This record gives sequence, structure tokens and C-alpha cells, in this order.
Amino acid sequence: MTSQDTQLGDIGEAGLLRHLRARIPAAPDVPVGIGDDAAVVSLPRSALVTTDSLVEGVHFVRDSTPARLLGRKALTVNLSDIAAMGGISRHALVSLCLPSRLELSWVDSLYDGLLERAAEVGVSIVGGNVARSPDSIVVDVTLLGEVEAPLLRSGAQPGDMVVVTGELGAAAEGVELLRQGARLDDDAELSATGVWTESSAEAVLTCLIAQLDPRPPLALARSLAERGLAQAGMDISDGLSSDLAELCRQGNLGARVEAGGIPVSAAVSRLARAGGGDALSRALHGGEDYELLLAVAPARFEELQELASVWGVPVSAVGEFFEGPPAVRLRDDTGDRPLPVGGHNHFHPNEPEDRAG
Repeated sequence: MTSQDTQLGDIGEAGLLRHLRARIPAAPDVPVGIGDDAAVVSLPRSALVTTDSLVEGVHFVRDSTPARLLGRKALTVNLSDIAAMGGISRHALVSLCLPSRLELSWVDSLYDGLLERAAEVGVSIVGGNVARSPDSIVVDVTLLGEVEAPLLRSGAQPGDMVVVTGELGAAAEGVELLRQGARLDDDAELSATGVWTESSAEAVLTCLIAQLDPRPPLALARSLAERGLAQAGMDISDGLSSDLAELCRQGNLGARVEAGGIPVSAAVSRLARAGGGDALSRALHGGEDYELLLAVAPARFEELQELASVWGVPVSAVGEFFEGPPAVRLRDDTGDRPLPVGGHNHFHPNEPEDRAG
């Protein structure tokens, strides 16, 4: 018998595994699921495999991150990787490092989010691992998908357009809002605005959701890959400046972006006007937007726009690739200059220890 106050140390590893196994549904394309040394899954096409970890104190702070939303995000950041290559996500492995004094109710809330997000996208959780950690929580998800012809980072050509989906900067603004005391509850409802007044509540909510419960354009990513509408692509996880520099390195090309064309989040712009922040910098360097960054031939851009409109996803042409050394330039009212790489780098000496407030 367990209760809301039950700690992991009370039930042990075997008890936790039995508890989680009882919560995870079976799937028809998983002949052997949780309970053996490995799962057996069926994939009819080429397999895609990706993994990502969310580490307490680096990616999130427990007191400001609802466990259910953390579960959703842990799966979503991997869904974004599979989608960016034009794939369909199928099966997930979840590994947890947990302190023994952690309440079982926290783990249940985490799995509420994981299972909810998995059900939304048709992913089955087929196994994983649990281990004790001294203090911090680590949530690690490995995701398997399938793809016919993967969309790679290396295919950009001179003259291709630099295209991004959605709006940028809100997730990075959400980190700052969490540091300022803004909060969401487990249902992603705004429970505190921090230093902001109620008149800014809608913008605060938008940015917190972008950080804590991101929604990548999964369906559009798959559709555009099936139609061959992009030459190269990746998701924007470390920041536009950093990720575009990576596309340039992979394609051995330069790129130029127009400052006025960057789709800065309207919520970020509103908060920047009120608080004196730099909305464009958030959009260029913030990271964790989980939108698509694409190289698109000019002749295919209108077709991409039409497809994106079907899925309700805005797309913006923000620049172009050109022959030259792999580097990114920014053009604005003051002229044309190199754009420094300002996105997230885990091992940069100046990188803050936590990104999520």
C-alpha cells in the first residue's frame, strides 16, 4: 500500500519498477515489453535513435518545474529530434536517477506527463532503468523512430533560403520569468506572475509554456520531409545563431540572416517593451524553441508555405545560404556584420549552471 507521502526508499527499486510497470500500457508493435532484459519492437523502415537528458540544477529546478510538465518535456525534446529528420517516433526508453527521499507521488506525476505525451503522439514506452542518485534527479529518454529518407543537416546549397517555423525567443524568456518567481501549476495554468502585473499575464503564460511544455511542429516536419521540401534541416534547441552555424558547418556554406525577418515571439516583444529587455537577442541566441530550421530552395518555398498553413504553422524566410566559409552574418539597419554564436553550450566556461530558473 502506498500513499502520497511514500518515499522511494520505502519501496525500493523492485517496488518502484513494479509500480511503474503497472502504469505503462502494452502496444501491438511491441512483442516483448517491460519485464525482460530488453524489449522487442517492430520497425518496418530505417530506424532513427536519439537520446536526451534533463538534469536537475542544469535543465530544471524542482521547486519551479511541475513534475507532470517535466515528463511531457522529457519526451518532447526527443520527439523534436526525430521529427526534424522527417521521422515518426515509435518507442521510448525512460531511465531515471532519483534520490531515495523523493516522494513516489512526484514520480507518478512525472509519469502522468510522460504517458500523456506518449499517448498524444502514438509512442509506446517499452522499458528503461532506475538508479539511486545522491541528491539530484536525472530524466533520460531514448527514443526510437522510423524514416524513409532522413532529412540531414548537410544538404544546404548556395542560394537556398534560411527558413524557420513558428516564433522564437519565448522559451528563453521563460527561463528568466521562472527566476523572477513566475510559476505554472501541474495543469500548465498560471499560478504566479512573479514581478509582472496581471496585465502581462498572457505574455508570461505563453513564455512559461514554451519553456516547460514545448510543442514542436511534429506533423509539419514529417509532411515536408515526405514531400522533399527542404534540402537540410534541424530543430532549434541551442539557439538560432548556434544551430544555423551548425548547418553552415555541415554544408560548408555561409549564411546571412535579416534582423527584420526574424520571427520574434510577440509575447517576448511585449515583455521587452515593458521591462527594457532585448527581444531580438532572445530570438537569436535563447534556445529551446524546438522549432524547425530549414534550407529550402526558393522554387519550393511557396509550396512549403501552403503546406505549413494546412497545419497552422507560420514559416518565415529569414535569410539565405551562400558560397563561402562556414559562418553566419546578420544584416540590420546598421549594416552587415558577423553574428556571434550565442546559443547554449553545456561546457562553455561562462554557461550558467541552470537554464530553467
